[in-house]
Amino acid sequence: MSAVHLIHDGATAHIVLDNPAKLNAFTPDMLSQLEAHCATLERSPEVLCVILRSEGDRAFCAGADITAWAGLSPFDFARHWVREGHRIFDRLARLSKPTIAVIHAPAFGGGLELAAACDIRVMASTATLALPEAQVGIVPGWSGTQRLARLIPEAVLKEMTLFGRRLDAARAQGLGFVAEVADDPLAMAQTIAAVVAKASPRAVEVAKYQIHAATGEDRAAMIEALGGGMIAASADKAEGVSAFAAKRKPEFPGS
Repeated sequence: MSAVHLIHDGATAHIVLDNPAKLNAFTPDMLSQLEAHCATLERSPEVLCVILRSEGDRAFCAGADITAWAGLSPFDFARHWVREGHRIFDRLARLSKPTIAVIHAPAFGGGLELAAACDIRVMASTATLALPEAQVGIVPGWSGTQRLARLIPEAVLKEMTLFGRRLDAARAQGLGFVAEVADDPLAMAQTIAAVVAKASPRAVEVAKYQIHAATGEDRAAMIEALGGGMIAASADKAEGVSAFAAKRKPEFPGS
């Protein structure tokens, strides 16, 4: 049974973690479901914004289900659990649609890394953020020491990873990691999504590519996507394709 749902609501799609009995901690199946939903969203032009949220009152996401990885060999842990999770979270981060994480309750470990993979975050005033991996003898593995290092100051990230300090909503917003703190973070996210839906979809997509190219989020692919989109609209491209089909030498107009 699916524990990660994809729900369409007009121009907004919701990715919903639904494993509250385990604090929405990720299992291998949940990772696969998240990846499948990301692929679906890329092929859904009617979706203009994505909200990532979860069920249950106790946690947004507690990270990775320890029972899913505790018995893995070092090789399987590194190659399959860490690399697969990292790749799938990257897939979410690189969606062409803008994404909003709704942190209504604590986001720990992989849960914080999941929220960091979204474009912006909306947080309840009572929620907290933490990277407690060292307390169970491991280290962040789904971009906690990489993507988060681009989003929050190094000293704060070290407080969290080395000393186990939790980050509350007010401080997270002050650092710029959280866009809004609200009593009803889902309602706030829906308000933001409604604003996004009124903007130019292509302009929003290209702006996201430009920012990612600047910050290093899949920079090579973003630069080539921008260049490819520009040349695909040119008369030169149309002439090249036409000449190839007609088996003649192209005469490029330079426009």
